[in-house]
Amino acid sequence: MSHHRFVVLGDSCAEGLDDPYPGRRAYRGWADFVAARLAQDEPGFRYANLAVRGRRLDQIVPEQVPAATRLEPDLVALFGGGNDVMSRGWDARTVARRVDAAIRACTEISPTVVTFTLSDISHRMPLGRRMRPRIVALNEAIREAAVSYGAQLIDLWPDQAVTDSRYFGADRLHLSTHGHRRLAAYVLGRLGVSHDPAWLEPLPGVAAPAGWRADAHWLLREVLPVAVTRTRNRLIGRQPGDGFFPKRPDLLPMTRDEAWAPGNA
Repeated sequence: MSHHRFVVLGDSCAEGLDDPYPGRRAYRGWADFVAARLAQDEPGFRYANLAVRGRRLDQIVPEQVPAATRLEPDLVALFGGGNDVMSRGWDARTVARRVDAAIRACTEISPTVVTFTLSDISHRMPLGRRMRPRIVALNEAIREAAVSYGAQLIDLWPDQAVTDSRYFGADRLHLSTHGHRRLAAYVLGRLGVSHDPAWLEPLPGVAAPAGWRADAHWLLREVLPVAVTRTRNRLIGRQPGDGFFPKRPDLLPMTRDEAWAPGNA
């Protein structure tokens, strides 16, 4: 099945953090890789990315789904839920309802919908095991909703790549270029589209072990600034993602700079 209008919804993981375009102040990410590959087969292909970093599922639905509806997509990808997991006042039933509403809304506007579970962060974050039960609950809700509404599921939970730090950026949360390419390969494979098989091959060598010094550096350089910013924003009533805009709000063709090629990855 060919696709002509591809629309992405979600948060920073859908936006493309932590995969900057070489020489540009913009993020690329798995969705751009997927779009560029699909554009190779469809001259009239168009792609929009409505994702906004920091957004929860209950914000994605009212903010991004109406915009996506107006674009009349024939392929939608939804990547969200991570900010719900990290929010204060976590409640599994509330988040399950958000998941159900988001996936249902996407399937109502597009014949093909791709959605994702989250990977296990406990392998790479010292405090990750505390978040693990929340991710398990979120993933169960995503799997159930995907079956209920006929969405295509990319299940990242069993992916062994989570044990290799090179698939993730400095914050250990967002994917690196290697991780985004791997995720793009999963999406293309699910859609029945060929892709570079090297994107799914294990990285050569062995990742350097973290150790307590690396963990301390990560806490000071990555975790603490985010915690301070979130606390400050909460005090002034500012929500994560406020002030940011979708990186690609309109359906546009892929440019030469965005062309998919192994050498450009």
